[in-house]
Amino acid sequence: MKKSLLLISLYFSWILTSFANSTHQPNVILFLVDDMGWTDIGVYGSDFYETPNIDALAEKGVRFTDAYAASHVCSPTRASLLTGKSPARLQLTEWLPGRPAMDNEAIITAPKVAALSLDEITIAEAFKANGYRTAIVGKWHLGNDEFGPAKQGFDFQAPKGSGCCPRGGYHPPYGMDGLTIEGKNDEYLTDRLTALAINFIDEPSEKPYFLFMSHFAVHDPIQGRADLVAKYRKKLSLALPETAPAFILEGNPDDLTPMTRNQLDALIKEPTHAGHGYLGERTVKIKQHQDNIEFAAMVESVDQSLGRILKILEENQDTEKTIIVFYSDNGGMSNGKGKKGYDLPIDTMYATSNVPLRGGKGWLYEGGIRVPLIIYWPKIGLQQGRVSNLPVSSADLYPTLLEMTGLSALPNQHLDGTSVANALKGETVETRSLFWHFPHYSNHGQQSPGGAIRSGSYKLLEYFENGSTQLFNLVDDPGEQIDLVEREPKKAKSLLAELHAWRKRVGAAMPIRR
Repeated sequence: MKKSLLLISLYFSWILTSFANSTHQPNVILFLVDDMGWTDIGVYGSDFYETPNIDALAEKGVRFTDAYAASHVCSPTRASLLTGKSPARLQLTEWLPGRPAMDNEAIITAPKVAALSLDEITIAEAFKANGYRTAIVGKWHLGNDEFGPAKQGFDFQAPKGSGCCPRGGYHPPYGMDGLTIEGKNDEYLTDRLTALAINFIDEPSEKPYFLFMSHFAVHDPIQGRADLVAKYRKKLSLALPETAPAFILEGNPDDLTPMTRNQLDALIKEPTHAGHGYLGERTVKIKQHQDNIEFAAMVESVDQSLGRILKILEENQDTEKTIIVFYSDNGGMSNGKGKKGYDLPIDTMYATSNVPLRGGKGWLYEGGIRVPLIIYWPKIGLQQGRVSNLPVSSADLYPTLLEMTGLSALPNQHLDGTSVANALKGETVETRSLFWHFPHYSNHGQQSPGGAIRSGSYKLLEYFENGSTQLFNLVDDPGEQIDLVEREPKKAKSLLAELHAWRKRVGAAMPIRR
């Protein structure tokens, strides 16, 4: 009832605004890529993957160097993006339905919800109440049909379903409903979704639209389009041989006696660590090179998708009427996934490398949570190609997009988000601390459940098995190799207290020891 009254209030507010303001509100395209790492784009440093359309968007808009996902796995980030709240406040802290518990785990992970609550006013509902057409094309992964997009503010959804991954893979025939397009029986999934998005954009209407272009790519299964795979096979064959190791070994920093880098480098050479998957002594291999040709093909197909959408906007003369946000839901899958003894082709287990960042998807190191973010906002006099180092996170996009489109803020909804619209204009914006809470075990490594805080240039990680902490200065050490806990104990203590106070403030659920 409370939600219905608020939506009615928003609707009447839109009617009044429409009479007072004859200017056409801008369209909004939220282009979300699944599992795209911070360095998976040319403009962010990749010299193997080719992303000319994403790079071109960065030249027209603002590129954030210190943008973060609200979680190192997908569902929590998506929930935060749509609600403006932290996953901890929502208690939607793990990918759905989550990793099953294992008998050898030291702690029982925290309780969590099984879907995004219908009580939340999603950003789609806010736009819809303000006269927008709304659509999600691609991945949902926030609950089954009774909690699906149709119940959360979206007029159109394709495909039907809510899982993490494309049923049937990226090559047709698909195992998902709602993807049928006449004459398109053999189209690669990323291309098919793009065609559906363009159909929505092209629908005749006087209303502006909010399009959530939510690609399954570049999430596994790692399956590239054949022509692009051939392209990157040739490119890899002409590349100079790599001199750095293909993989390094990471341990669990929450162990009572964590292994040093020298110990890990020696251990990876032992026969016990010749394989992949979950290895002994809670260690896991981390990919160091961007040389997976199937994954490279997936990245370029996403880039082509953006290019096709940009082209239709230009043809429709809508480029200057459309806000575009390019974003990823977590870092790249550089650390594989699977159980001990996994024996599959390497390129199906490891997608990419996040070097120079440490770790990857499923970890609280920068490789798991720092992501690309590019925002194009036409007609505000931006210096094209500007770069911002303001730390921003998923919850910030909700209030930011409301402000960019001239809509009223919803402070009781996007409680954890802060608009960064002024930063897009080049104005100084006060930084504030960012927080993460993952009270579960991940299937992308064997680190303990934990949390993190970034405040200024410092980042502190806390693990929940033994209460271990790590402190890094990200300006001096973006690769998180120099632990400063013993050198700067006052800073570590202060950040830990701030992290604990935040968890109490948002009602974060905590795990318990067995």
